[in-house]
Amino acid sequence: MSADLMCLPADVCGIDEAGRGPLAGPVVAAAVILDPNAPIVGLDDSKKLSAKRRALLAAEIRARARAWCVAEASVAEIDQLNILAATLLAMQRAVAGLSVSPARAVVDGNRCPRLDIPVEAVVQGDAKIAAIAAASILAKTVRDASMIELHQHYPAYGFDRHMGYPTAAHLAALRAHGPCPAHRRSFAPVAQLRLL
Repeated sequence: MSADLMCLPADVCGIDEAGRGPLAGPVVAAAVILDPNAPIVGLDDSKKLSAKRRALLAAEIRARARAWCVAEASVAEIDQLNILAATLLAMQRAVAGLSVSPARAVVDGNRCPRLDIPVEAVVQGDAKIAAIAAASILAKTVRDASMIELHQHYPAYGFDRHMGYPTAAHLAALRAHGPCPAHRRSFAPVAQLRLL
C-alpha cells in the first residue's frame, strides 16, 4: 500500500465506481472492507496503475480483503434513471452484496448512495484511502473485462481499446455504424446521432 493512503478500521467499507463517463456499457461499483492486519502493497487510484498492475492487485484484493463485492447498473438503467442515480444504485448493490456487514462506509467523490449505515463522501478518496483505492481497482478491472467481452459482440466500435469512452475513434465508429445495443441512448453524442 502506498505510504500516504489511510487505512480504515476493519468494519468500514470503501466504495468507488468505474464507467460514469463512457458512452457505452454498464456503470460498475465496488465495495471493499480491507483487513488492517493484511495490508496490500501498491494500492492506488486505479487510473494511475497499468492494466497489468490493476489485474495483479485485483486478485490480491479478492484474496486478502475481509469482504468485497462488485455490482453494476445496466445501460437500460442508466438511460431510465440517469447516470448519477444509476451509479448510486450500483453502489447500493455492491454494499448489499458484502459478506460482512460494515458499520460505516466511505465513498469516492462528492455524492453518497443512500445506505442503512453512516456514509461519508471523500473527494479524490481513491488517492487517499486504501479501501476506496481497492474498490476503484475492482470496479475498473471488472468494467474493462465487460467492455472487452462487448468487443467480441460489436467489434466495429473498438470497445477493447477505448472501453466505451468518447474517443475520436469511438465517435467515428458511432457515426459510421450508428449505436449498438450497448450504447447509452440518453448520452448526448449517442442521442444526437439518432436524430440525424
